[in-house]
Formats: sequence, C-alpha cells, structure tokens
Amino acid sequence: MHAKKLSYYTGIAILAMVVFSRCNRMNSMVNLDISAKPFEYLSDYNFFTGELGNFIPNKQVIPYDLNSSLFSDYAEKLRFVYVPEGKKALYNDTAVIDFPVGSCLIKTFYYPYDFRDKAKGRKLMETRVLVRREKGWDALPYIWNDEQTDARLELTGGSKKVSWINEKGVTVDLNYSIPNKNLCNNCHVVGDVFSPIGPKVRNLNKDFVYAEGTENQLEHWAKAGILSGLNCPSTKPRNPVWNNPATGSLQDRAKAYLDINCAHCHNPKGRGNTSGLDLRYENMDMNSYGMCKSPIAAGRGAGDMLYDIHAGHPERSILLYRLMSTDPGEMMPEIGRHLQHTEGVALIRDWIASLNESSCR
Repeated sequence: MHAKKLSYYTGIAILAMVVFSRCNRMNSMVNLDISAKPFEYLSDYNFFTGELGNFIPNKQVIPYDLNSSLFSDYAEKLRFVYVPEGKKALYNDTAVIDFPVGSCLIKTFYYPYDFRDKAKGRKLMETRVLVRREKGWDALPYIWNDEQTDARLELTGGSKKVSWINEKGVTVDLNYSIPNKNLCNNCHVVGDVFSPIGPKVRNLNKDFVYAEGTENQLEHWAKAGILSGLNCPSTKPRNPVWNNPATGSLQDRAKAYLDINCAHCHNPKGRGNTSGLDLRYENMDMNSYGMCKSPIAAGRGAGDMLYDIHAGHPERSILLYRLMSTDPGEMMPEIGRHLQHTEGVALIRDWIASLNESSCR
C-alpha cells in the first residue's frame, strides 16, 4: 500500500513538472540569465509563445529583416531581436547598432519545401542565438530536431541533409552545414571584438509588415522603447536591395551585395585585411575596392588573373572567379556556402561588365 501511494505521488509530481514546463513556455516573459550557462533547448528561453515552430514573438521580442542579406546556400531566415525591458540599444550611423547587455539576436535558417509555393511548408534547420553578455557577444548554435518541435544546443555544430524544389522546379539536395561555436569567429570577429554582421542602420532602414501594420523598422524600434538616439529615419543611410533594380543603381546593388557577403572579412580590421580589399558599402576608394588592383594574398584563388576587379571584363576578375567557385581552396566566402549563388554571381558579372575598361589600362 505504501509503495502504491509513493507511486501515485511520484506520478502527480511528474505531471506537475510537465504542466509547469508547458506553462513556463507560455509565459509572457523571456527567460534569460546572462551569467548562467546557456539552455540546452531553444524553447527554454521563452523567446516565442505557443508552438515554437510558429515563431510568435514574446514580450520584448521583435521581428526584423535586412535590405540585403548574406547568402547561405539559399536558406531563408527569420530574424528577431530581444532587448531587456528598461534597456535600449544605441543608434549608430556607421556601424552595428550598440546593443545593451542582456540583448539577443535570434536567427533561424530554413528551407521552403517548394520555393514556387511556400504554403507547402518548410524545413527548420538551425537557430543561431547571439547573447550580449558582460564581456561581449556569445554565439550559440541550436539544431532543430526531425520532429520540428525544438532545437538543441550543439556547440560543435553539425550537418543535416535537406532537399527542396527551387523556383525553376528543380530538386536540390544539400548536406547543410551548421558551423561550430569557434567557426562563428571567422566572420564575426572584427579586430579583436566579436560583433554581429547584419543589424547596421543601412540594412535595417526599411519597412516591415508587423502584426499591427507596416512601419519603418528603426522607427518601430524607437517607439517600442528598444532604440535610442534615432531621429528622422528618412535621412538615414539605406542600402539598396541587391536584387531589386527599383532600389538602386547596378553599382549600388552590387556594392550592397558585396557589403553583406564579404565586407565582414574584407575591411581594414577584418580577417581578410591581408588581401588589401575593403568591400564595405561606404568605401569610395575604388582601388582598395579592387578596381584594377593586383592580388596580394589570393594564392591559387587568383586563377592566373591580374586584377581583383578587371573593369569591363568579369571573366578576368578574381573577385567574380572566387564567388563562382565551390572549391574550398578558392571560393569566397570561405564558409557558409557550398553552392554557387547563381543570381548574385549574375549581378556582380553585369556590374563588372558595365565598368569602363579603360580604367585598367
């Protein structure tokens, strides 16, 4: 009888723990202690309410998007920012917005099963969480389970097979790679400081369709009380959308593409500074941008070509050659892709072809 009572109470205790766990996930507050170890599961942070895969943001969690985003083997992304209540990010005109301690950037990579009809569903691959701790940013990779119910912390990274039908109706198979925690440094460390890549004013200055309606993202952040120092978003810098001609000239769109895909390394303080290239959007010095510039440290990635960008001749330009390559010893970016970005390559090819050939004579 005593054993039966003990079993009964044990069952009640387990049931209570399950109910508590579920209620906790429905809690309207994000669950984050920056001094504690990271959670094993993404759901434990309470970034989202209800079913995790629906990505319904919790209090203080705001969705956002970029004018032009990094190519990641055609994966699409859902982005969210969390700033603790009572704190604000600081507007920065020329660099990544300065986020306060306790902030998080949450980015989920996924593939629609059919890019021609995205209502058919999607495959969630990974969620990368950047946590702003006292000593700086901490990168945490979470890999989604096959049931698509949660994502688990995997500091060593991993890989997952995925298939999708592209916009031309062709099935693409890929062994998708999730970088380990240390590989994140390759792209995110500028100088000696780990920094996010996307959330610059140039990339964020755009309209976003929120549940409440459409609004400029910077303005929305300011009204939500998570951004200080903003005035008149219409006068602030804005990158064009690389694949939308209505947003900028061919050159401006090409520069926007190279800025988000390459400039985190190819800048005076980046890991690619030995190349002598500065591919930041704001760089106006076309020589350091690669125009008629001989390579410094390209190795076999130079492809026996003379210039990083040979004006009027994309077929003779090292920059395009490396964007086209899928050889790990030649391709750029070095990590984050296995496939050639056909549309991005076409943009850079058209831009180089449009340049005045006489500037390289």
